[in-house]
Amino acid sequence: MDLHKAIRSIHNDVVTINGNDQSDIVAKDNNGDEVSINWTSVNSWTDPDEYKYNRQAEYPSIVDQLDDIYHNGIDGWKTTIKATKDKYPKE
Repeated sequence: MDLHKAIRSIHNDVVTINGNDQSDIVAKDNNGDEVSINWTSVNSWTDPDEYKYNRQAEYPSIVDQLDDIYHNGIDGWKTTIKATKDKYPKE
């Protein structure tokens, strides 16, 4: 999980974050005041775009997709892509 992204998502007033893990992160607002982080919310946060990253990691390369289209047609390619889309649906 990207802690910085989670913190910014939950705490809209945060403009700077220094540190890399829960023990040393300091978040500040636009006045330079430290923001108290709700770690329970941050640690349970799920990235709404995670399905995109998962799909991207599993999709065949563009070269392989074009080869799939050439050999199996658009419908064959759609079947290949649909398997990944079904595995990682939009939430």
